Amino acid sequence: MKKTKYIIITIAILVLLAVSAGAYINKDNKPIVLEFGMFAGSNWDVANPNSYVIIDKAIEQFEKKHSNVKIHYCSGILKDDYSEWFSQQALLGKTPDVFMILSNDFNQFASLGLLKNLDELIEKDASFDKNKYFGPALLSGEYYGTQYALPYETVPNLMFVNKTLLEKEGISVPSSDWTWNDLYEICRKVTKDINGDGILDQFGIYNYDWLDAARTNGAVLFDENEMKIDLSDEKVVEAVKFIKMLYNLNQEQNVTQEDFDSGNVVFMPLSFAEYRTYKTYPYKMKKYLNFQWDCITFPAGKNGGNISEVNTLLMGISSKTAHEELAWEFLKLLTYDEEIQMDIFRYSQGASVLKNVTSSQEAELILQEDIEESEKVIDNILLSHVIEEGTVAPKILKYNEAITIANGGIQEIIRYDKNVESSLKILERKINQYLKQ
Repeated sequence: MKKTKYIIITIAILVLLAVSAGAYINKDNKPIVLEFGMFAGSNWDVANPNSYVIIDKAIEQFEKKHSNVKIHYCSGILKDDYSEWFSQQALLGKTPDVFMILSNDFNQFASLGLLKNLDELIEKDASFDKNKYFGPALLSGEYYGTQYALPYETVPNLMFVNKTLLEKEGISVPSSDWTWNDLYEICRKVTKDINGDGILDQFGIYNYDWLDAARTNGAVLFDENEMKIDLSDEKVVEAVKFIKMLYNLNQEQNVTQEDFDSGNVVFMPLSFAEYRTYKTYPYKMKKYLNFQWDCITFPAGKNGGNISEVNTLLMGISSKTAHEELAWEFLKLLTYDEEIQMDIFRYSQGASVLKNVTSSQEAELILQEDIEESEKVIDNILLSHVIEEGTVAPKILKYNEAITIANGGIQEIIRYDKNVESSLKILERKINQYLKQ
């Protein structure tokens, strides 16, 4: 009897141990969930039906390598709603482990401590070489000397040129090292009244502003350490005066997008994403089928160069993540893996942030796929040069608001023929008072 009781007790203990061990094993094998924050569609405000393809491919690859990891994201969040969605997640303490960062949000996220400092992770990762990125793209994720985000996709601005209109006027397409003087002379020649009704109906340029001119004249608008704008610098004054000269060519007529779309304007700044979208079917048929066009560099001012602004979609890691190593590995897969980065050319409208990918023959062939044989795709060497030599927006918390104020003030200077130097000084004081608040 005692022996039977002993056997029962022994069996019970063994069962209990087995159950406990099983529970422990199941606990260890419970999948780790990495939350990923993203928005649907294009960061560049053009059509993109493939916004999930690259991410889903990367997730499948990552989960195959890490059988105990699942990556989850909320689908259907639009770009316009993304900042609000992210703010709500942060307030609830549910910041995603890895997430996309809109350019307008980066400075604020970094200053609020939402983003993990990546310097230590970069430093100790022997397989990671930050020099493989385009310099301006990597700089976009830096805040006061600290790397808080890595670039995922980049888009430089280019100058759209209506080749058909230039040919009609007997003018050659400008070379890549053209200048303000070249732009002004072309605009002067083509701006005219075609139908003889006394009203101008053909123009040189649309939507080119003082910021474009200041950038190509070597102006440094902001002192990031002092949080001040400098509009009285001679390079800025020259830029505003140049825009004023172009405005005067139009005899106070308002040039519109419709004028450009109808083929009656020679030049317009255009992002590389728009170039890729409107060079291909079916979007070409909807937009610019009635004339031949291409993109070239911006004209250089006398103190600058053929410089473009480079905009970059960033990705970062939450400063609160509980899975630092996995988050870093997934961030690297998206931003540093050459095959994933080649998919930027296949499924998005921007360019890869990796030099080797964007300058590759494979990337050029992908760009050519949906473009007619008679059309020449933008040269990859030129594209790489434009990105590498480009500039990025200053790391000023109120940058967008400051530029909005500056735009309004400079439009008044040009439209109402105010003295440029004195008006810019007044506007500078106004903006700097705002920045100090």
